[in-house]
Amino acid sequence: MTTTGTPTIDAVLFDFSGTLFRLEEHPTWFDGIHDADGTPVDGAGAAELMRRMTAPVGETVEFDDATRHAWRHRDLDPALHRQAYLHVLAQSGVTDPQQAESVYGRVIDADSWTPYPDTEAVLKRLARESVRVGVLSNIAFDIRPAFVDRDLDRYVDHFVLSFEVGHVKPQPEIFRHAVQALGVDPARTLMVGDSAEADGAARDIGCHFALVDPVPTSERPDALLKALREFGIR
Repeated sequence: MTTTGTPTIDAVLFDFSGTLFRLEEHPTWFDGIHDADGTPVDGAGAAELMRRMTAPVGETVEFDDATRHAWRHRDLDPALHRQAYLHVLAQSGVTDPQQAESVYGRVIDADSWTPYPDTEAVLKRLARESVRVGVLSNIAFDIRPAFVDRDLDRYVDHFVLSFEVGHVKPQPEIFRHAVQALGVDPARTLMVGDSAEADGAARDIGCHFALVDPVPTSERPDALLKALREFGIR
C-alpha cells in the first residue's frame, strides 16, 4: 500500500550486485593465491580485489585498447566478461593463470553471492502487496540460481540481464524492456540500485529511483526496507 503524498508504485526494479546481493570474499577463496611478488592475497588485499571486481562503473585498473573494449562491453558478452576480469586480476597482481581462473570462477558462481539481510523480507513484502518485481542487472552470467537456491525466485516476476537483452544500464532501452516485460507504467515503477549513474538512469524514462550504499552486508541491515518506506510501501 502507499501513503498519501507518495506516488503509487505498481512495480519495483532491483539491481543485483550491491543492492540485493553482494560478492563478499571468504578467506578460503584465496588459499594459495598470491601476487606476482609471492605475497599472499588476504585481508585488505582480498577486499580491494573484490572492490575492483564489483565496481559498477568506471575503470579500476589500467587497460590497453583491447582490454578496455572488453571491460566496457563485459556485461554484454560472457567471453568479454572473462577477458576483462582476468585482466583486472592480472593487473591486481594475480598473474598465475590457474589462480586467476580460480578467483574468476567465484565471481561468476551465483552461490558465491551473499544476500543483504533484508533482501528476503523486501521481496516477501512486495509479494504481499501485489507489487510486481523485476531484477535488472548489468551482468554476463545467469544470476537466477542465487535466487532459486534460496527459494527467492518465486518473488521475482522477471529477470532482465544485460547479456540476454543486448542493452546495459544506463541505456534507456534496458529500463524500457523491464517495464514492458512487467506490463507497468514507468511513472508507477521504482528502481532501487547502488549506482546513481547506472541505476539512476531509470529516471530518464520516467521511473522513480532510490539509492542504496553497496557496503558489506553486515553494515547494511535494512536499507532496502527503508527505500520502500520512502515510497509508501510498508
